[in-house]
Amino acid sequence: MKHSDKCNSIKDYGKQNFGRGECGKVAYLVFKDGKVFEGEEFGEWSSDRVEEQEVVFNTSMSGYQEMVTDLSYAGQILVLTQPLIGNYGWHHEENEAAKTRLQGLIVRELSQGEGSLHCEGSLEDYCLQHGVRGLKGADTRALTRYLRQFGTLPGVLVKTKEAGQEYWANPEKRCVTNSEHWVYRSTVKEVYEIPGSGPLIAVLDFGVKRNIIRSLQKQGFRIMVFPARSSAEEILRQRPRGLVVSNGPGDPEELPEGVGTVRELYNKLPVLGICLGHQLLALAAGGRTYKLPYGHRGGNHPVIDIRSGKATMTSQNHGYAVEEASLAGSGFEVTLKNLNDGTVEGMEHQIYPILSVQFHPEGAPGPEENAEIFQRFKAMVLDTSSQKGRE
Repeated sequence: MKHSDKCNSIKDYGKQNFGRGECGKVAYLVFKDGKVFEGEEFGEWSSDRVEEQEVVFNTSMSGYQEMVTDLSYAGQILVLTQPLIGNYGWHHEENEAAKTRLQGLIVRELSQGEGSLHCEGSLEDYCLQHGVRGLKGADTRALTRYLRQFGTLPGVLVKTKEAGQEYWANPEKRCVTNSEHWVYRSTVKEVYEIPGSGPLIAVLDFGVKRNIIRSLQKQGFRIMVFPARSSAEEILRQRPRGLVVSNGPGDPEELPEGVGTVRELYNKLPVLGICLGHQLLALAAGGRTYKLPYGHRGGNHPVIDIRSGKATMTSQNHGYAVEEASLAGSGFEVTLKNLNDGTVEGMEHQIYPILSVQFHPEGAPGPEENAEIFQRFKAMVLDTSSQKGRE
């Protein structure tokens, strides 16, 4: 029996992740203010590297696979508030990308998912194979309360408390291994096409999720996916009938090249913006974005349509939001708001066929009751009147 199998056998259930016995090496999450959270290693810890990453939490009850492979988490350490994680194993077909850019994963209790039918491995296997550091047995409830109190903070996952404390005490010794924006480390490297019987649409990939692509395929589109650095000219050369500006990681204001491309395109094609794409559309129109205290990440965020009064539950994963007051004179009308904090969740342009949402209408994980967003986008693409003057 492998060591990991032994540590997660039924007789050890309930103690392998909470004790500090033979089943795991102690490791730590250390914050700049000296706050320390203790747990045990899982995943990839062969390197002694110490790198600070933004620590965030997600409140979804399920969907750890989709979260780990969601490229919007690039460069972050993810805390899962659901206490039991990994219990249905790992199924590669449910990945949201062919890679992960997640830098760390923190859970309360880690299961190997032995009872899951057709599983092809475990969450721990995936983290080990893809270089994700994991911390299990941590007090994720206390950690989440800490982040809610102080906001999203950078932290380091380390093998000893001393290594973390030394890192924060000696800023001159820190080294940045790659300063490139996480979007450019997440996007595809070259253009590729997905066949379909319907009109051609372009997807500007800032870290697009597979379920967004699947949702567009369900509408019958032929899809051409472009790298984030693609120019407006390169996209228009293919004569698409519409444009999707995708989700992705990081601060939208640090993507001036992407903002410029969107600005050139948004008055030439019907456009759907999702998450980061929503923010980039606002910036392209002259609006502003700002960082939320601890972001919106989970599958139970209520959103209201301020025109109809209809409320829906949404899946969300973002740390930035559009500043509503900055949209004055931009041509955009705010159509959707978050019922928890009133932040902007959706916009429509008053002249051009542009629709954007801050949440994820494709779910994965989370509710899919807003999937009709893709139907509305298809209607805009097929509306011949919206194409006049845009050829």
